[in-house]
Amino acid sequence: MSSLVKLVQTEARLFVRDPTSLLIGLLLPTVILVGLGAVPILREPSADMGGARFIDYFAPSVIVMSVAVIGLTTLPAVMAGYRERGVLRRMRTTPVHPGKLLVAQLVVNVAAALVSALLVVVAGRLAYGVPLPRNPLGFALAFVLGITAVFAIGMLVAAVASTARAASGISTVLFMSVMFFGGVYLPRFMLPEAVARVGDYVPPGVQTLLDSWNGESPDAVQLLVMAVVAVAAGAASARIFKWE
Repeated sequence: MSSLVKLVQTEARLFVRDPTSLLIGLLLPTVILVGLGAVPILREPSADMGGARFIDYFAPSVIVMSVAVIGLTTLPAVMAGYRERGVLRRMRTTPVHPGKLLVAQLVVNVAAALVSALLVVVAGRLAYGVPLPRNPLGFALAFVLGITAVFAIGMLVAAVASTARAASGISTVLFMSVMFFGGVYLPRFMLPEAVARVGDYVPPGVQTLLDSWNGESPDAVQLLVMAVVAVAAGAASARIFKWE
């Protein structure tokens, strides 16, 4: 078994054993969706949303939460904590390059974000009949680019934060911003028009998820922005990341 596979297995076990990562990262978005759906009025068609139900409209925003909570909070804090405790420095004295630990963290956390998003979709469908994405290919493309952009930003935070506390502080600001622009705190139709338009281009790009969820094609410019953010943040994090 290769060292990378062993690292992935180890990081996966650590993730599962951490109640904060498991409960907040994996389950909280689904719990929020199920809890909101339990309110009868939120399962009724609304004129403000073109006849759609609030629970249907809100599902993509909950997926934004599932991606952001792992990519912008869990991943940066763990990597900064490893650096602060000297884990990365000690790994440099072994045959296993610390870069493999970075890859293992990305694999585990991306997988966790995918599972979290899948739980939201399945729970919404089974509990309240929330429709599946009507443009699955467009939704998959928007989701992949969006999650890549978010995780690239998360790695950039991990690169610039010297301690877990610093990473947590930066991540909290970014996470709250993504939640606001993503329509988690307030539905996007209640936001000022200018704010909602800014939110169209804030990773992971909630509008592209909404469009493809409703059967439309995601906006090419918004997808391009997600790709540019992913490349720029990823390149910057790779350039400035310090192992100790």
